[in-house]
Amino acid sequence: MTIFASLRGAALAALAVVCAAALSPASAQAPAAPAPVRSEAAPAFSAPANERIPPAFTGTYQSPTQRPDVGLMANDTELLRALLPTRGQVTIPDQKLATLIQPAGRDWRETIKGPIRVWGSWLILGMCCVLIAFYLLRGKIMIDSGMSGRTIERFNPFERFIHWMTAGSFVVLALSGLNITYGRYVLLPLLGPEAFTSLSIAFKYAHNYLAFPFMLGVLLMLVTWIRFNIPSKVDLQWIAVGGGLFSKGVHPPADKFNAGQKVIFWSVVAGGVALSVTGVWLMFPFYFGDVASMQLMQVIHAIVSLILIAVVIAHIYIGSIGMEQAFDAMSTGQVDENWAKEHHGIWLAKVKGTPMPKMGHD
Repeated sequence: MTIFASLRGAALAALAVVCAAALSPASAQAPAAPAPVRSEAAPAFSAPANERIPPAFTGTYQSPTQRPDVGLMANDTELLRALLPTRGQVTIPDQKLATLIQPAGRDWRETIKGPIRVWGSWLILGMCCVLIAFYLLRGKIMIDSGMSGRTIERFNPFERFIHWMTAGSFVVLALSGLNITYGRYVLLPLLGPEAFTSLSIAFKYAHNYLAFPFMLGVLLMLVTWIRFNIPSKVDLQWIAVGGGLFSKGVHPPADKFNAGQKVIFWSVVAGGVALSVTGVWLMFPFYFGDVASMQLMQVIHAIVSLILIAVVIAHIYIGSIGMEQAFDAMSTGQVDENWAKEHHGIWLAKVKGTPMPKMGHD
């Protein structure tokens, strides 16, 4: 009986241990994690005195193979956006590399990939559609009185050099910039990774180096043509009849540059200055400001670029297939006198010393 009593006591004791383990909290099942050992080579993080330390994340545990923001609840995502940049410690002089996480970068990326990309697409495609519709309805604007056979110099060689240097640089800058914004979605599927990579590298160098002749061209245009682009009362008359672009036989007076060309001029000058400042800011990282300032400069650079591209597309149209003799003014520099009389009557009268024209139907 003594042996059976001992066995029964041991069984009851084992059963009591099992029941106690089953009823205990989950945290009591695992042994406590050992305290972290501080290494002298990696000192503990200490934030600056004026920087608030955000609370540790207490959301649902995610597998290490998942992205940190996958599976987070909506308020957790907003919390991550509101956190101050997470900083560590570096032993090299460049303390900017101590920033490990910059939540503001998410907003910058979403702005570039979202509104700017979408609205930029609508702006450029919309301008192309408007010009196609205008050409189908109005056709090419011809010289109503026909060619006279007499020509006059519209732009001298230096003026044409300024125009083509600025225009050529801008076209390459525009194409390479559009590749940055849309190339991954448009060209990459067509060209393949290898060809697209080679093209993007070439565009990168072209964008950096052709920025300088573009900036020089904008400066020379400003100095050379600013006196012809001061707004005047004549511009209001030109605008009132749409420059005669929508009706045959309507030729409002204009000086060397009409109101439409003045809009192009000031758009290129103002846009060129904005692109130059922001472009140089981005070309020399951290020389003029921090990451936040470069993100702002990049947003401004993208918006101004897309607007200026749309404006220049309209200028290219009217200066090529949109109007007879318009391209000759910048290719040979010579235009027919009847063309000059219909589109720039005041300028022609000044050059030839004839009476000034009046607005009306010629």
